[in-house]
Amino acid sequence: MTSVLSLNAWGGRLHGPLLGYLADSPADVICLQEVTRTPGHRHGWLDYRDGDIVLPQRTNLFDEIAEALPDHDGLFMPAARGVLHDGETAVPSEFGLATFWRRSLSLLGQAQDFVHGAFLADRWGEHPRARNAHVIRVHDHEAGFTATIGQMHGLRDPAGKQDTAAKLAQAEAFAALVRNVWPGGERLVACGDLNVLPQSRTFAILGELGLRDLVIGHGFTDTRTSLYAKPGRFADYMLVNEMVSVTSFDVVAEPEVSDHRPLELSFG
Repeated sequence: MTSVLSLNAWGGRLHGPLLGYLADSPADVICLQEVTRTPGHRHGWLDYRDGDIVLPQRTNLFDEIAEALPDHDGLFMPAARGVLHDGETAVPSEFGLATFWRRSLSLLGQAQDFVHGAFLADRWGEHPRARNAHVIRVHDHEAGFTATIGQMHGLRDPAGKQDTAAKLAQAEAFAALVRNVWPGGERLVACGDLNVLPQSRTFAILGELGLRDLVIGHGFTDTRTSLYAKPGRFADYMLVNEMVSVTSFDVVAEPEVSDHRPLELSFG
């Protein structure tokens, strides 16, 4: 049996509960969105500022999570390098995805690329900002099978989560990236904060890979926590193909470690 966890880490705003939850997690593969890293800067807090919006961010969330997961290897993939603030001091910092996999798994292949926009080395960019995806292929020796697992952070459109040409293009790009790693004929999992509605054509595009969503399929109606006050409670999804035998799946309401709920999957 292999287990996968997907979570938007929210820049580590609930730092203590988040690290405790991840350290205790039995997940073999952990897919995280909204992870920060600031090489050469001390651990602690920095501020993200966008007009009237001020959000605290952990300076080096990736490093802190890596320390909490000594039995995993990990990879950080920045989507952009912009400015956070330490008081009045501007600090260049990176923001993106992180994937961790248990060291007992054999990593057989991987690919990462942008599904919307391109990397900006000196600014966050205009909305909707660049987004990336990561796919790994691992062999679980204890379970006796190979699986491909991909994650994506879907672009955030200020106009809302409805389908746009850009969102459908990112779904096509994600599917193409998966095909670069997944040979077919084996277990396939796709997950992440897709930032789309349940009726999105994204699911038809990913359905061409044989994927079906577990959040909608299992009757969950909320992937956000009490810390998210806006309407529209869907953001995060976990999809599997027919070769995945689901042992358990949950959209975790407690503990609250982000404004997103973790998605936990165990499968054979």
